[in-house]
Amino acid sequence: MKHRVLQNGRLLASVETALAGRYDLHPLWREADPQAFLARHGGEFTGYVSSARYGADAAMIAALPQLRVISIFGVGLDAVDLEAARARGIAVGFTPDVLNDCVADTAMLLLLDAARGGSAADRFVRRGDWLKGQFPLAASVSHKRLGILGLGRIGRAIARRAAGFDMEIRYYNRRPLTDVPYGYVPSALELALWADFLVVASAGGVQTRGMVSAEILDALGPEGFLVNIARGSVVDEQALVQALVQERIAGAGLDVYEDEPNVPPALFALDNVVLLPHVASATRETRQAMADLVLDNLVSFFATGAVKVSAL
Repeated sequence: MKHRVLQNGRLLASVETALAGRYDLHPLWREADPQAFLARHGGEFTGYVSSARYGADAAMIAALPQLRVISIFGVGLDAVDLEAARARGIAVGFTPDVLNDCVADTAMLLLLDAARGGSAADRFVRRGDWLKGQFPLAASVSHKRLGILGLGRIGRAIARRAAGFDMEIRYYNRRPLTDVPYGYVPSALELALWADFLVVASAGGVQTRGMVSAEILDALGPEGFLVNIARGSVVDEQALVQALVQERIAGAGLDVYEDEPNVPPALFALDNVVLLPHVASATRETRQAMADLVLDNLVSFFATGAVKVSAL
């Protein structure tokens, strides 16, 4: 008998096909009343698969009394109630590492674009403004100071790329690391005061919500740039909008937002911010590797009792 697996939210067509071929897969999004469906059938599922966007909160976990394994497409776990899963003995798999390079590449894309005004210059040419005058001077990147908030897997990949631009690199974590050559700064505020570029690469969740506050942005200052490829919740979005509108920071590059896909309309008219639609890991190669790992985590659990890559 096939294991019954609940799917919450769409995934790549390839992984949906693979899951449906191996398991009794039920797409929750097709239910007109998901809560009523869970009340009737929640006890039938031993597996659960979803994206990091939807995760698995305490209510979802409680609605699945026979649940044994959760497999998440993504690296962010702020939408997964890990404590609720741990209390029930539910395994949680996710897809780290396979997306590190693409996310780090996007961080550098945003950093360079925000500093050099690449997207703004493109619009300048398309509008015909080059016929009227020169595009304004931009900021250089090489030899500047890069502060990284969160020197985990992705933060380290960003640092390696930045070293190629001869940037001086420092970081802030909850604790200093012993296996990196970069300088440790004991607070996010001190890092912002020091940095020319501040890249947010920390985990989301309650502990980091609003960590990049108005105070941090003011410390970054009118010549500083913010890049966020982590979670929108880490930045006080209202404070960031005001800092950009009032030019209290030089610019920003954003791939994530507090209420996706809703982006603050005030940002649309600004040339000092680059806006991407949460695509840091969105390459064919990386998304396929993530999809493969989602399936591998389930296959491994049902064969051995342990996911291939555990979040717990």
